[in-house]
Amino acid sequence: MSGLGGFGGLFDIKAAGFKDPVLVAASDGVGTKLRIAIEMGRLGTVGIDLVAMCVNDLVVQGAEPLFFLDYFAAGVLDVERAGQVIAGVAEGCTQAGCALIGGETAEMPGMYRGGDFDLAGFAVGAVEREALLTGAEARAGDVVLGIGASGLHANGFSLVRRIVDDLGLSWDAPAPFAAHESLGQHLLTPTRIYVKSCLAAIAAGGVKGLAHITGGGLTENIPRVLAPGLRAALDAGAWPLPPVFQWLAREGGLEGSELARTFNCGIGMVVMVEPGSANAVQQSLNEAGETVHRIGVIEAAPGESRDTVIAAMDTAWRA
Repeated sequence: MSGLGGFGGLFDIKAAGFKDPVLVAASDGVGTKLRIAIEMGRLGTVGIDLVAMCVNDLVVQGAEPLFFLDYFAAGVLDVERAGQVIAGVAEGCTQAGCALIGGETAEMPGMYRGGDFDLAGFAVGAVEREALLTGAEARAGDVVLGIGASGLHANGFSLVRRIVDDLGLSWDAPAPFAAHESLGQHLLTPTRIYVKSCLAAIAAGGVKGLAHITGGGLTENIPRVLAPGLRAALDAGAWPLPPVFQWLAREGGLEGSELARTFNCGIGMVVMVEPGSANAVQQSLNEAGETVHRIGVIEAAPGESRDTVIAAMDTAWRA
């Protein structure tokens, strides 16, 4: 409803077409992936990551992102570098279909040294009350679909940086797992934004729950949307483990369980859907440009457990 520059951004939720909306809010950052971007001087995509980490958290509850605000803090403001970051934020908002209505640019000498800066993002979305998605309707026998990730997204980078440092590699070195890319270039691949494809899948009918695979990996995020006594039983052989994760497992000496607890392992979003609707939902996601795998089922778990179990990690994920 207003231009940038005021004390607060205005948004008309009625004009957006909602009748009885529930607002959903999320806040997140980019984590230490930002360190790689700063050291490489490649700042054009971290803004996309910032938006993605927030809006992907909104859509898991069926919410359409409405607007986004960013917070950019530096010791000394470099307008050109800040402009690159904000351009990425604008691109992320375009991909998510939401409005960038404001934010804060803070210059704080003594808090940040050299060219260091930090980012935070804030997103608000809305969903009609009767369409709110919580995962409470999930039942044993529901199909678990996995939507492919674009890379590491924005999680696990402290471990990644430690492995790279231990190996003595530079970010400009050729990526050992990807042809024609530098290591840093590949790692900075922006987080995939699933908003439009997931909203289309929800509209197709039969979706019981969604889980955004962020910090905590596959094993700790899926239980967040399941009732006690239900768990996801996944088959590691049902989708290919991308080469970057194979490399990290090998060079970092990571067991499959640690890999699945730290990274998305190639699955950025999990969809729980009733069996009779699985084909239609998968087709909807494919038509939206997603790569989709049937990776498991929801099953009854012993006691009140919700722990995700992943079969065949030792064989399917062996580098």
